[in-house]
Amino acid sequence: MTVFVFIGSLLLTMALGMPIAYALLASGVALMWHQDLFDAQILAQNLIGGADSFPLLAVPFFMLAGEIMNVGGLSRRIVNLALAVVGHVRGGLGYVTIMAGCLLSALSGSAVADAAALTALLLPMMAKAGHDRARAGGLIAATGVIGPVIPPSIGLVIFGVAANVSISKLFMAAIVPGLLIGGALWITWAWLVRRETIQPPPRKSGKEILQAAREAGWALVLPIIILVGLRMGIFTPTEAAVVAAAYALFVATVVYRELGMKQLHTVFIVAAKTSAIVMFLIAAAMVSAWLITVADLPSKVVEMLQPFIGNPILLMAAIMLLVMVVGTAMDMTPTILILTPVLMPVVKAAGIDPVYFGVMFIINNAIGLVTPPVGTVLNVVAGVGRLKMDEVMRGVMPFMVAEFAVMFLMVIFPWLVTVPAKWFAG
Repeated sequence: MTVFVFIGSLLLTMALGMPIAYALLASGVALMWHQDLFDAQILAQNLIGGADSFPLLAVPFFMLAGEIMNVGGLSRRIVNLALAVVGHVRGGLGYVTIMAGCLLSALSGSAVADAAALTALLLPMMAKAGHDRARAGGLIAATGVIGPVIPPSIGLVIFGVAANVSISKLFMAAIVPGLLIGGALWITWAWLVRRETIQPPPRKSGKEILQAAREAGWALVLPIIILVGLRMGIFTPTEAAVVAAAYALFVATVVYRELGMKQLHTVFIVAAKTSAIVMFLIAAAMVSAWLITVADLPSKVVEMLQPFIGNPILLMAAIMLLVMVVGTAMDMTPTILILTPVLMPVVKAAGIDPVYFGVMFIINNAIGLVTPPVGTVLNVVAGVGRLKMDEVMRGVMPFMVAEFAVMFLMVIFPWLVTVPAKWFAG
């Protein structure tokens, strides 16, 4: 009955059109009434305490860094470098999208920011070259999924806080899986364009490639600073977010000089608004997380999944299928915050590495950003690229299938995640 009260109230409020954060609060209040624990003071304390976390400071700073990169010219120079390196091969603009997406993922950690930048910069070029707009939009949307996987990742930060798992270890463990997803998109695009007769852009000279690399050099240094700093223990993930924002601000204003004071004000406002939405969502979810713990829902879920606990691979497959279904109807952040306190006791009971589970969980949630009908990234690509939603959904399908295939490959062979994770973490 407790599970029914929580899930029923959450689904009902969402069906009524209530924003997710308020729906989470409403379901929390319903659960408090059911448990005969209603107290406005407890509600307020958990709401404030949910956002009162030092690691969560990384979220607004990474968002600020992403906004600065898009407006300050860092993202554009990354795309230009990818265009110079692989733009001349058959279907080259698609490979440029994937390569640029992987590089941008190492800068911002936001699927929405990466997808918006790639759509604005590359979709017109791909359409002009003769590529199907729907397929091009689908590739860009699927590439945006890599953003929350390759560190720095906002999703990994939120999961690390919710599950009390080392964010630095999550960052190190997610590098190879993110690149594998990029490889899957590369192969899928190569298969789709093998019969195309579109004339690619001319090959860039060595001098032009060096020039593009020189211009993008300042942007490319940022992920190296972050990963080396985390690997050597120089700074924490939160401090890494501050370094990213400060470095991006310096490059955009002093080196590239594309970000003026008027634009800077707008960038700070946009980043602040986005951060406020995410942080309020996290705070509201922490109320529900506390009540989930008090109501002992995790033990009930453990009992339900007891037949699978003896087989970690089968259990992971079942959990991934569950998250896939949830991801079709719910955005990434609320899914992380709602399911993490429920699933972590199951994962620990089965002896699954929490870091491995965290990476797989985030990958699944990231792919959920392009699964219809909700698909936040699909909406971004459709809006920025002026495409119909059904066109983007049609275009993304083969790439989404490839990403899910890679995910389940990592379920069957966990060492694809755990071995590189141990190597990167030392």
